[in-house]
Amino acid sequence: MFERIIICTDFSDGLHRLADFAPSLALAGIKQIVFLHVVPLWEKGVVTRVDNEKVEEAQTRLAEAVGENHSNIEIKIEVQSGKSVETILKITQTNQSQLVILGSQSRSLLTEKLLGSTMAELSYQTKIPLLVLRPQLISVYTSEELILRCQHLFRSLLIPYNDSKAANYLVQQIKQLAQQQSGRFLEHCKLCWVIENTGRREMSRKILPQQAHETMSQIKADLEGVNLQVETEVREGNIVTQILDTAAMSDITIIAVSSGTIGKIQEWLVSSFAAEILRYSWYPVLFFPSQR
Repeated sequence: MFERIIICTDFSDGLHRLADFAPSLALAGIKQIVFLHVVPLWEKGVVTRVDNEKVEEAQTRLAEAVGENHSNIEIKIEVQSGKSVETILKITQTNQSQLVILGSQSRSLLTEKLLGSTMAELSYQTKIPLLVLRPQLISVYTSEELILRCQHLFRSLLIPYNDSKAANYLVQQIKQLAQQQSGRFLEHCKLCWVIENTGRREMSRKILPQQAHETMSQIKADLEGVNLQVETEVREGNIVTQILDTAAMSDITIIAVSSGTIGKIQEWLVSSFAAEILRYSWYPVLFFPSQR
């Protein structure tokens, strides 16, 4: 599904642990991993320079984590000094990476406004998907659990769907990945349409459950045409709550979302569904930046 990936780690997110599980990631179709750590520029007054001491420390730490590679995966280590987003974009282009993996702490929209978000900024500047993992889970998984998690990382996707432009773009991206995969790494998708029950008068003009089922049946047939197993479900209620509940009650490995507003000023004014899932989901979230 994805053959060339970048794993960005600041060491506090636990993602450097994935270096021990290269053989399992190979079973998920991955052929190249670049472990990237970005060291902020050292600043004192008006002087800005590379913090060589921290660069060397990070290189040593990643080299120890990677150790001797006994898998068929090509593993690279990149430690660079500079701004995170700029560096990630540069390394992604250099290695022709197809996916960026990064950790993200749970945070509020207000916190993002005040502190900024690497993921939000990156999502607006890159065209390739981002896989966001919650550091707390990576840190507490046992080795046995991580072997299985890495091996089946992309096996089953939960796709929130509502016939919007972003939802249809998301489906097309997943279909394209399924068509291009060299093995059965992505096997199953679950489409879930949540009809928001706001109790407002406009509710009468919203789509009915039967209409949602009919629309998704066409999407289901389309995805089955690329050898995917597909389920559909219609729910009512708050979309974020219902999608997270669906994930908890279904045998899925990742929630897939797309948005064209993350990183834009609109996202600062009104939080999008995709942004809410990225903030509150404990499941891995596969984010596809929308076409602009």
